[in-house]
Amino acid sequence: MIYVIGIGPGAKETMTLQAIQALEESEVIVGYKTYINLVEEFIAGKEVVKNGMRQEIDRCKLAVEYAKKGKKVAVISSGDSGIYGMAGLVLELVTKEEEKIEVKVIPGITASIGGASLLGAPIMHDFCHISLSDLLTPWEVIEKRLRLAAEADLVICLYNPRSKGRSGHLEKAFSIMSEFKGPHTPVGILKDVGRPEEKKIILEYKDMDYESVDMTTIVIIGNKSTFIHGDYMITPRGYQV
Repeated sequence: MIYVIGIGPGAKETMTLQAIQALEESEVIVGYKTYINLVEEFIAGKEVVKNGMRQEIDRCKLAVEYAKKGKKVAVISSGDSGIYGMAGLVLELVTKEEEKIEVKVIPGITASIGGASLLGAPIMHDFCHISLSDLLTPWEVIEKRLRLAAEADLVICLYNPRSKGRSGHLEKAFSIMSEFKGPHTPVGILKDVGRPEEKKIILEYKDMDYESVDMTTIVIIGNKSTFIHGDYMITPRGYQV
């Protein structure tokens, strides 16, 4: 059995009871070391396999090998395991095995949901997720998705927006979307959602602060009807009020 667990932003309060129960039932815990550290209180005495970034395939292959030996294995993802997490990779690997391995995907609060709750109601209408990481997706494809999502007037949640190796991607993305996103479009910057360093910034598109964004940040860009009221960013659903 493999549990692919979304642990949410990382705080106990934002984990689901189902995620906690799956951790407690598991014999082996597999994950990126940063995420493993967030769930230490639930995995005492268990076998733990952890490694660094960009070693996802190795981690998931190990999980499959443990499961083939009859172990109950938990594969940890931050946020939701099915949104830029490990659920897809685990299932892809399992489909290549001759023997049947049961996989249960445990949902968690993803960054867009956690961040939206801090902002108020920015994703009340149609929205999309776009990752700015071009490690697995060609940048040309990302550019096309940004342009079409902006043209469709979707609220856009940007994952993996900026890192040391990709410091210019976010600014490029804003330049691409500016054809359809006006200068006064509300933008929410959410850093370390659900963690002690949590920080929220609300500003307008024209005032975007790229330097305040890193890999632990999500950026939420409103649509044409999104507005700012005090400490809230609100996207109307269409109700007549």
